[in-house]
Amino acid sequence: METVVSGIRPTGNLHLGNYFGAVKSFVQMQNEYNCYFFIADWHSLTTHPKPGNIIQSARTILAEYLACGLDPEKATIYVQSDVKEVLELYLFLNMNAYLGELERTTSFKDKARQQPDNVNAGLLTYPTLMAADIIIHKAVKVPVGKDQEQNMEMARKFARRFNNIYGLEFFPEPASFSFSEKALKVPGLDGSGKMGKSDGNCIYLYEDAKSIRKKVMKAVTDAGPTAANSEKPEVIQNLFTFLDIVSTKDTYDYFNEKWNDCSIRYGDLKKQLAEDIVTFNEPIRERIEEYMNNTELLDKIARQGAEKARESATKTIQEVREIIGFHR
Repeated sequence: METVVSGIRPTGNLHLGNYFGAVKSFVQMQNEYNCYFFIADWHSLTTHPKPGNIIQSARTILAEYLACGLDPEKATIYVQSDVKEVLELYLFLNMNAYLGELERTTSFKDKARQQPDNVNAGLLTYPTLMAADIIIHKAVKVPVGKDQEQNMEMARKFARRFNNIYGLEFFPEPASFSFSEKALKVPGLDGSGKMGKSDGNCIYLYEDAKSIRKKVMKAVTDAGPTAANSEKPEVIQNLFTFLDIVSTKDTYDYFNEKWNDCSIRYGDLKKQLAEDIVTFNEPIRERIEEYMNNTELLDKIARQGAEKARESATKTIQEVREIIGFHR
């Protein structure tokens, strides 16, 4: 069975965009691949040097993953910092990573512009830590978005370079795995683009009904259609995309007909949409709360995941030591 690795930073909660984008794909992938899903707490330090209660943040992300359907009996789910072997491989990879190639990565240049007072070595060597996370399990596929494609190319380069230096085919070159054909692009509530934490246009999986209703009622609209069967502008199409995701077909068809005959009332649409999102979110939110109230279970799942991840990582790092020449 092919191995897949993916991580998420514990710096924010999951929202509907995450759920319909990556998480649903992860739930499906755990039935088809040997999956390692980790909470990237080390990575978060590159932009959040004072992360606050990072243990609690990791528990929250773990609870949300589990509530969405990830199964620790099917996939290995762990916290990055619980697998110290990754750091040793990170060190070895850094010894053969060159300053120029690291400085040219788009992610480094973007972050350096965003945080000019905190251009740290972790930012610079982000691609090598990401590569270590992946190849320590000899993953062949990594589900990533387009913004990570250059870092994936770096991971392939580091795997290939290790193999070339030591004259053997040890690490597979991991391929980017796109689930974009199956994933849904969930729009934000601000009338453009997609849902994202940095844009402040999210509906989070943990949100209560009152908060969801308030956000949806503030969603951007326009003055309404002036001609029958006209094309919907982006801000209105976003609302209909939401309807298509969380509402029944009859509901979607009803408001689509109202649009087409120019009798649509956005207030009615948003009220219905809010209730449908609440109905969709509620069982997930309840499961999140159940997990969050059982920290003993969360910690047990994290420990078991770390044990499985370390079993894989230890085997790899022992072989790497021998290949390089460290036999003790």
